[in-house]
Amino acid sequence: MAEGGAHSPLEQFEIKGLFPARDHGDIGMLDFTNSSLMMVTTLVLISAFLILGMRRGALVPGRMQSLAEMSYEFIAGLISDTVGAEGRRYFPIVFTLFMFVLFGNLLGMLPYSFTFTSHIIVTFALAMIVFTGVTVLAIAKHGMHFFSFFVPPGAPIAMWPLLIPIEVISYLSRPISLSVRLFANMLAGHTLLKVIAGFIGLLGVFGILPFALVVALTGLEILIAFLQAYVFAILTCLYINDALHLH
Repeated sequence: MAEGGAHSPLEQFEIKGLFPARDHGDIGMLDFTNSSLMMVTTLVLISAFLILGMRRGALVPGRMQSLAEMSYEFIAGLISDTVGAEGRRYFPIVFTLFMFVLFGNLLGMLPYSFTFTSHIIVTFALAMIVFTGVTVLAIAKHGMHFFSFFVPPGAPIAMWPLLIPIEVISYLSRPISLSVRLFANMLAGHTLLKVIAGFIGLLGVFGILPFALVVALTGLEILIAFLQAYVFAILTCLYINDALHLH
């Protein structure tokens, strides 16, 4: 994603192969990268968290079970508030997206790890899954009536030539805004941390000042990691609500 020297703040976002790439004929070159490693690690951690947290199902939950139940209840409540009872069937996809983004963001906070949510190709792929899914859902539920979504209710017919293109562009920009929001926040936050951390060694005894700032920014980045996962989940819920109820 970026090229630079050993001290470049963008070097942390560079995708690197962990093993020599091999040619597999028609499907081209395959390689296992630091990005794919972090994605697999994220899936393993989420699975372990939920399995270990709920394996006992105790009446008085322990810490792990409490966290797992809180995660479940948080997304269930989010869907209930934004979509309603009809949205319960879409809980698995919203919960999966929330946990994947959240764990990916938090895993990227560890030293020498890799933040795959800082790459637009990853966030755009997630956004396109949501966009394609809700579009197919809307068409399957409403048929041709789905296209009334692009006509603001109550708008005079004379305004349709102006309003419909605006609504179409707004709808098609959803995956862009959804993906760029997550990608930009992760990229900017980690870059800022790297830049400020670079001053710690250069300033010697005065490095305590940038060190304190890095500690404060790390706490802020952890908060942003949760916030961006929440935003991704709630926007997905709102898009599902639009698909089910149109206007």
